[in-house]
Amino acid sequence: MSEGLLYSNFRIRSLVPRALVNTLKLDVEIQDPYQVNEKFTKDFPLRKLPSFLGSHGYKLTEQMAINNYLIKLSKDEKIKTQLLGAEDDIKTQSQILRWESLANSDLMNTIVKVFLPLKGDVPYVKKNVDDASKFLEEIVSMYESRLRDYTYLASESISLADLVSAAMFIRGFNFIFGEQWRKEHPAIVRWFETVISSPFLAEETKDFKFIEKPLQPPQGGQEQQPQQQQPAQQGKPTEPSQGNGKGQPQQQQQPAQQGKPKHPLALLGDSAFPLQDWKRKYMNEDTRPSALPWFWEHYNPEEWSLWKVEYRYNDELTLTFMSNNLIGGFFTRLFASVKYMFGSMVVYGEDNNNGIVGAIMIRGHDHAKAFDVAPDWESYKFTQLDASKPEDKAFVEDMWAWDKPVIVNGEPREIIDGKVLK
Repeated sequence: MSEGLLYSNFRIRSLVPRALVNTLKLDVEIQDPYQVNEKFTKDFPLRKLPSFLGSHGYKLTEQMAINNYLIKLSKDEKIKTQLLGAEDDIKTQSQILRWESLANSDLMNTIVKVFLPLKGDVPYVKKNVDDASKFLEEIVSMYESRLRDYTYLASESISLADLVSAAMFIRGFNFIFGEQWRKEHPAIVRWFETVISSPFLAEETKDFKFIEKPLQPPQGGQEQQPQQQQPAQQGKPTEPSQGNGKGQPQQQQQPAQQGKPKHPLALLGDSAFPLQDWKRKYMNEDTRPSALPWFWEHYNPEEWSLWKVEYRYNDELTLTFMSNNLIGGFFTRLFASVKYMFGSMVVYGEDNNNGIVGAIMIRGHDHAKAFDVAPDWESYKFTQLDASKPEDKAFVEDMWAWDKPVIVNGEPREIIDGKVLK
C-alpha cells in the first residue's frame, strides 16, 4: 500500500518535497493537482501547494511540515540525521528550522515582490520594488555572512536548511541575480552550486542556468498602471517591530490625486478617525491607562470595523519563534493595505503547543478587501467583533495591551511574543 500522494507542480515550494520523494525512494505518488482538480479541491479546499494525502486520509499542508514528514518516512537513519539533525542535537535542529523558515517566508516572498513587477505580472511601482529590493539585500547579507565562514547553513553537511534555501534562491537567479550580483556574493554562489548539484537536487535542477543580466523595469522604468490608473504610493513594506512594537509608526503616503483610487478601500473616502494620531499614541504612550481610552473615544464603528483574526492551523505550529515569524510574514504581505488597518497578533503557549490570534481594525466592514492583498490570507479565520459587547471590547484591549493571558477553550495561555501591524 502506498504511503501517500504528494500534490506538486512547477511552483518552487514544491521542488524540495518532490526531490525528497525521489531521492529517498519513498513509496509516494506525485501528482499534478490540476490534472485531478476536483479530488484535489475536495481534499484541500484552500488549494495550497504542496499538499500531502497520506494513507487512511491523513492530510498535510505547508512545505516545512511536508518536508519533515517525508524525511521521517525514510528508513535511512543516516540520511534522516543529516537532513534534520541528530535527535539529541537541539541546537543544530533549531538552526535547520531557522534557515528553512527564513527561506520559506521572508526570502521567497521578497524575491516575488521584486521579480513579478519586473516581469510585468503585476503593476510596476518603482517605490515598492525598490523597497523590496533593499529588504531582500538585507536577507541575502545574512546568507553571505554565514557562508563566508561555513560550507553549509546549519551543520557540516547538506541539511534541509540548504535544500529549501537553495530552492528559493533559484527564483532569484532566474530573474534578478545577474552576473554582477554573483560577483558581489561569491559565498552564496559557491554554496548554491554545491547544493543544487548534490544528489538531493541534481535531477530537479539539471536544466538550471544563470542569467547574465537581471530583469529591467518595464517600459524603460516607467510605472505601469492597470487601466491607465495612477497608483497610490504605498508605504515601505517593513517588518513590524517585535515585542510591544513601541517604535515610531510608519508615515503613510497620500493616495494619488489623479484617476480612480487603486485600493478598493480608498473608495470609502477620508475617515474622521485620526489613524496616524492613534498609531503614534499607541506606540508612545502606556496602552491601558492612556492609549486605549483615547481610542474608544475616537473610534467610529460606522467607518471602521474590528476583527478577531485566528490562524487556522495551530496544530501544525512548532517553535514559538517560527510562529512569530509567520505573523511577521503575513503582516509584510499586507503592506498594500496597511494605511487602512491597525492591530496586533500574538503567539501564546510554548514550543510545540502554541497558537496565533489577534485583533485588527480595518476601514469599512468588508474584511476581504483589506486582507486579500496577502496570498496567505485564507490561512486565517476572521470573525467580526462588536465593541458594544463587553467581551469583544475586552478581547481587543487584551490583544493590544499584551498584559493578560489568552483564554483558549477556557484555559489561560500566556502570550509569548507578537507583532504590531502599524
